[in-house]
Amino acid sequence: MKAQLLKVFPGHSNSFTAREDVGFDANKRWHYHPEIEFIYIKTGEGTHFIGDSVQKFKAGDIFMIGSQLPHFFKFDDVFLKSKGDAAAHVSVTQFAENFWGDKFLQLPENTNVRLLLEKARRGYTVPVDITDKIAATLDELQHSVGLERIILLLHVLNKLAHAKNMKQLSSVAFNHGASDLEDERINAIYEYSFANYKRKIDLNEIAEVARISPNSFCRYFKLKTKKTYSQFITEIRVGHACKLLIENKYFIKHICYESGFNNFASFNKYFKLTTGKSPLNYQKEFMSA
Repeated sequence: MKAQLLKVFPGHSNSFTAREDVGFDANKRWHYHPEIEFIYIKTGEGTHFIGDSVQKFKAGDIFMIGSQLPHFFKFDDVFLKSKGDAAAHVSVTQFAENFWGDKFLQLPENTNVRLLLEKARRGYTVPVDITDKIAATLDELQHSVGLERIILLLHVLNKLAHAKNMKQLSSVAFNHGASDLEDERINAIYEYSFANYKRKIDLNEIAEVARISPNSFCRYFKLKTKKTYSQFITEIRVGHACKLLIENKYFIKHICYESGFNNFASFNKYFKLTTGKSPLNYQKEFMSA
């Protein structure tokens, strides 16, 4: 299934969009857009599809969807058929990364916000300990006008930029984020890995790319990414497999080898370890949504 480009129109009197959708499946299409998006679930439950992340959502959850990241939220039927206070209800805020000008985010005071927006290209779920505060500000933003709207949006971004335990949703492979990385060495490792993950990459080989010894590479990569290099390669392969499963153009066994796995058993094993689902169940859940 190919994601559709969605055009967002903020209106003639506003620089970004803030609205509430009630009583229907607000994001019923697998879509993407250049705007960054906050989705606050006010009423309803269901399954969200964000990049290659497939998880349940519930009332009170808040998500930050980065630029160009495919997604949609499938509400359970009971909330789509209900009316009044029981109907599906979401608050949506969408803004272009540069709507305040090309130089605003380059200000030194905005460094943390800029990094937040870059990393949001994989999607975030807002930590439970601050959802109430973020929800209250998003509600206030919905009913504000003029400069106050921008101030409230900045308040949300600043709060999230300094939050702990921000959980990224989509794997690094689904939405390549090499531009998010902050130094040339890790950037070179990422680029080489994305170009060669379909075959076995020897430790000496990737260490040479990083221009450090194999032993130093293992320590360096774990320090930078909080995971081993083998875990990282598996994540890339599973992420690629997720995209192929969603597109539904190939048999699953073909997807196994196309994603860099040597045999079907290891493909199933690592796919389930990474996503919590078998490849077939992952595809069925997406296609039935």
